[in-house]
Amino acid sequence: MIATTGKTNLLGLTQPEMEKFFDSIGEKRFRAGQVMKWIHHFGVDDFDAMTNVSKALRDKLKAIAEVRGPEVVSEDISSDGTRKWVVRVESGSCVETVYIPQGKRGTLCVSSQAGCALDCSFCSTGKQGFNSNLTVAEVIGQVWIANKSFGSVPATIDRAITNVVMMGMGEPLLNFDNVIAAMHLMMDDLGYGISKRRVTLSTSGVVPMIDELAKHIDVSLALSLHAPNDELRSQLVPINKKYPLKMLLESCRNYMSSLGEKRVLTVEYTLLKGVNDHVDHAVQMIELLKDTPCKINLIPFNPFPHSGYERPSNNAIRRFQELLQQAGYNVTVRTTRGEDIDAACGQLVGQVNDRTRRSSRLIAARELNAESDLAQNAATQP
Repeated sequence: MIATTGKTNLLGLTQPEMEKFFDSIGEKRFRAGQVMKWIHHFGVDDFDAMTNVSKALRDKLKAIAEVRGPEVVSEDISSDGTRKWVVRVESGSCVETVYIPQGKRGTLCVSSQAGCALDCSFCSTGKQGFNSNLTVAEVIGQVWIANKSFGSVPATIDRAITNVVMMGMGEPLLNFDNVIAAMHLMMDDLGYGISKRRVTLSTSGVVPMIDELAKHIDVSLALSLHAPNDELRSQLVPINKKYPLKMLLESCRNYMSSLGEKRVLTVEYTLLKGVNDHVDHAVQMIELLKDTPCKINLIPFNPFPHSGYERPSNNAIRRFQELLQQAGYNVTVRTTRGEDIDAACGQLVGQVNDRTRRSSRLIAARELNAESDLAQNAATQP
């Protein structure tokens, strides 16, 4: 357990909360914008460095407030340019954040919980069980840490992080309030200024919170489907027993239609050899999604010890993709990235990987040009 200081952590405050904070200490509300820019645009955590703030206010802030992100335990760099940070949160647990570059864009995959309570059978994160919800500061702190590591401060137009996906450890909708607040900070011009089309929340299907989502935010939505019928999905994704497919898809359609724009649901489907990759499964999926405007992202299974599952052959993956495409769906296959540092989809477990922590790798990696691209199919809104 990390000791707390009793001070207000300004890193996790949204703009309205920051204004309220300055009101509460007898200061003008415009100070909120000044301090937010120092924190999120410039990556500053030292009040003395906030040069357009009076010394008297800086001294006051040092006494009652702080800017504190999660502790970085390790930073690993894959041979393909993928980066993974292991960070320690206040509960004492570690969570993982992954950056996936390609071309001129880059996507940051952010965790919302330490562990996960949903126990999807093919996901290593779920095997450790649930530990704690992350605070707003711990969720947005992952963006703050990654942004600083690329030297993207002061903020410029050519940012290394162009997209954020809530697809890391945990089920975001089970940490609803903190995740919503963090996503508002991601999109706020005083925060990271990322377009709502480029912030994506991925869920395994917590229907009541999907229904609640549109009242608070209008980010892109991704559904972890993984099976085309209730019987199989209940085996792979146990929450399906509570919120079956008909109910779930209706909720997703309602959310997407509430956005009032031409935006579609992203459907994520992990392909497991001999389990959900048959022709019959593709046919069932075609029928299941016929009334749901969507794009489909096929994810070949990324093995981890004792999972009991295998990756399908390339031929099986292509066959599944072609059947869906022939039915008129926009279908892509996610390229596996960061597998050598256990950063691939489904591999995040909050562990420190000693074999990739050598300082020489980190120094070399920090010298890389951060010309990044949107992680393939993770958040492909234009």
